[in-house]
Amino acid sequence: MAAITLAELSVGVELSKGKTKVSRQGLVDEIVASIPIVDYDFSVARAHSQLLVAVRRQGRPRGAHDLIIAATALSSNRVVVTADQTAFVNLPGVATVFHR
Repeated sequence: MAAITLAELSVGVELSKGKTKVSRQGLVDEIVASIPIVDYDFSVARAHSQLLVAVRRQGRPRGAHDLIIAATALSSNRVVVTADQTAFVNLPGVATVFHR
């Protein structure tokens, strides 16, 4: 999992209250315990730059976090699992699985 994904999940926890917050924190803890966190390193940065160039050439910009997530998957030969069917479409070399 991209480190930025952990940040996004943690925002959801911090914005929650009461039982929802406890439940979300439990889910994040389970995810972190079972999926390795991939740092933004040299190989991710190179993949990120390639994806930035690709979307600029396509004329279809993407969110910064989405591109970092995609670059992390690309550089580590992983698949992006997402409910967002638009953010990761037509990114060269990025495999995706759409999940609701």
